[in-house]
Amino acid sequence: MRTKKSIFFKIITERIPEFLLGISGSLTSLIILLIIVFLFREGFGLFSNPSVEKGYVLCVHASNPVEKLNPDQIKQLFDSEITDWKTVDGDDLPVMLFRFDEIFSLYSDEELGENYSLLPQKLGEVIAENPNIIAFLPEQYVPRTAEWVKILPSEQIRVADFFTGKDWLPTATPSSLYGVLPLIAGTLLVSIFAILIALPLGLGAAVYLSELANERTRKILKPMTELLAGIPSVVYGFFGLAVLAPLIQKTLNLPTGETAFTGSVILAVMALPTIITIAEDAMRNTPRAMREASLALGGTQWQTIYKVVIPYASSGITAAAVLGTGRAIGETMAVLMVTGNAAVIPHSLFEPVRTIPAAIAAELGEAPAGGAHYQSLFLLGCILFVITMLVSVSAEIISKQKYKEAV
Repeated sequence: MRTKKSIFFKIITERIPEFLLGISGSLTSLIILLIIVFLFREGFGLFSNPSVEKGYVLCVHASNPVEKLNPDQIKQLFDSEITDWKTVDGDDLPVMLFRFDEIFSLYSDEELGENYSLLPQKLGEVIAENPNIIAFLPEQYVPRTAEWVKILPSEQIRVADFFTGKDWLPTATPSSLYGVLPLIAGTLLVSIFAILIALPLGLGAAVYLSELANERTRKILKPMTELLAGIPSVVYGFFGLAVLAPLIQKTLNLPTGETAFTGSVILAVMALPTIITIAEDAMRNTPRAMREASLALGGTQWQTIYKVVIPYASSGITAAAVLGTGRAIGETMAVLMVTGNAAVIPHSLFEPVRTIPAAIAAELGEAPAGGAHYQSLFLLGCILFVITMLVSVSAEIISKQKYKEAV
């Protein structure tokens, strides 16, 4: 019969550690959940912002038949790509652009009054005299009482514009453009080609270390391979920028060596240690009896490798591919340094691109906290999270399918 002392000792040594581990797991899950909620709450706040810069409005003459403009039309107007109002369903008149600071070249400080009290009146006069004008003005100085001034309504940033837009210009004025397609295309292009390079090389190296190399060779090569994982990504970036980019530019006769291909090669090298280590460990865990049974039935060493070892280790190989893909998709500094950072949809592997992690790293420091640009970067983080999750789920489904086929 147990004594009270032994029961108490059991509670101390078993129940309390179980309770602490349970608390630790619950806190970890809660923290992850809170991070995800915060990420998506900040990101989707973008769609509550106006398409025109906050605190500013667009004004036209009251006789102008144009009632509203979308962000693309505003950009084209202020970039002088649209030069006639007829293009946007207005009158057949040339477009006259007017920015707020131009008023100070038209009137002296004395004419604008003390503390610029006459600014709204003078702005109203400018608009009244030019029926073809479009003025970008601070909201506080808009001549609201003037009957010849019409304020164009500002639409909110739309979900469709964000996910289907082809222009990423978050700092453009008067209307920023948040088209994420170039960043998604750049991320997928660089990551997919990196995995296409790294996966065959990594699996080949894993097969060699696990099945072909002798023990002495393995003890030398395995630590050297794992050492690659400890090199900071900025060092890979410097190597790519100083050595690889000029080499690719010269060899392929390109205008610049900072391309998607350069980024793919660097990411492939960075993903290799993860793929090799995990795949090799999975292959070495194949039972010795299975290898011996294959050889006893007359199978060669190569037949044993690709018909016994690789199918048995398929779950670990899949995990290696997933982790390697995750490393490629989420890498920031090295890609930021060698891909050229051009936020345009690439038509070739040998063009500059910008990836989602690089855009977040490059722009977060200049984005005002709480603004549309700031929230758009959080939404990029949401997209990156979803892409990584889809890769993991797909790999899990493939792994389970392979297991069912093996059974």
